[in-house]
Amino acid sequence: MSVRVRQPLAEERGSSPVEFVLVGALLTALVLAVLQIAFAVYVRNVVHDAAVEGAHYAALADTTPAEGAARTRTVITRAVGTAYADDVTVGEDRSLGHPSVVVRVRTMLPVLGLIGIPYGMEVEARAPVETFGEE
Repeated sequence: MSVRVRQPLAEERGSSPVEFVLVGALLTALVLAVLQIAFAVYVRNVVHDAAVEGAHYAALADTTPAEGAARTRTVITRAVGTAYADDVTVGEDRSLGHPSVVVRVRTMLPVLGLIGIPYGMEVEARAPVETFGEE
C-alpha cells in the first residue's frame, strides 16, 4: 500500500481567486487612471475652446470685453460646471503688431473625478480686434 505524501508548499488550490483579485484590482486602478487623464484632457479642451470663443466674441466690433467673458463663462458652465468658470479675465494688447483681445481662464485641474487642484490649469486665447472703419 502506497501512501502519498503531500507537499503543502506545492499545493495550488485557492491561488486562482487570489490572483484574480490582485490582477483585477491592478487593472481597475489602471482603467480609472486612464479615464481620469481623459477627463482632465476633456476639461482642458472645453476650457480652451470656451476661451477661444469668448475672445472671438469680444473682438467683434459691436461687443464689449465683458460680453466675451460672459460668453466664455456660459460655455464652460454648460459643458463642465460653474466651478470651472470662476476666474475669467479679458484684456487687450498689441503684442502681435495689431490690437488683439486676450482671454485668460484659470481653473481647477481635475485630479479625482471633478475634485481637483484650484487654479491648476490656465489657458489663453487671442483674437484680432474687428473695427467698422479703416485704421
